[in-house]
Amino acid sequence: MSLIAAGVHSATLPDNCLVRNDWVCPLYVETRSDVLLQALGQHLYLVLVSLLAGAVLAVPLAVLAHRVKRARGLTLGVTTVIYTIPSLALFILLLPMTGLTSTTVVVALALYSLTILVRNILVGLDGVDPEVRDAAAGMGLSSWRTLWRVEAPLALPSAMAGLRVAAVSTVALATVGAIIGQGGLGNLITTGYSSNFNAQVLTASLLCVVMAVVFDLLLLGAQRLATPWRRGRS
Repeated sequence: MSLIAAGVHSATLPDNCLVRNDWVCPLYVETRSDVLLQALGQHLYLVLVSLLAGAVLAVPLAVLAHRVKRARGLTLGVTTVIYTIPSLALFILLLPMTGLTSTTVVVALALYSLTILVRNILVGLDGVDPEVRDAAAGMGLSSWRTLWRVEAPLALPSAMAGLRVAAVSTVALATVGAIIGQGGLGNLITTGYSSNFNAQVLTASLLCVVMAVVFDLLLLGAQRLATPWRRGRS
């Protein structure tokens, strides 16, 4: 009797991509849209806040390394060492101060972005022609006014290139926050993998890829708008 009931029950199950556990399943997106939007929103928050914090830290560090030669090796060395720390170890170091919150992930991602941002800003500043600085000094500009009105615009393409790389890598690294339950789309990837939920794993992974591409294109557009002289040259 139980076998007959089981057969009837299996026969009445709807035949759709969720039941078949397909990798590509539009029904998953339709029925779990609220879960996807919540994870996507958290992921976007982690990326945006960490990139902003990283940029705020990277600019003065790069300027210091550019102006004070003794600080260059220390700045580059410290940021490189931070980047080599495994994410799990860095989270453990931060947990006593920030707890199991999104702040832990934001701080970690901001620190990881420093290596890329500082190096690219520094490359841009170092690449400014010394004759341009001499011309600015001849026009009566102070050292700091030369920095912000002459050197910074010329270093902007290199800085924006670094920001683009940092944005793409941060989108990927943010998924590691799933270790402490604060990984945005990474949470869906982790739970989907552990429960063998193919549609969830693929959909969340594709959203990460799309987000990285969108960030890259937006920053590329911002770079082109901020450097009109390079468009004219090309």
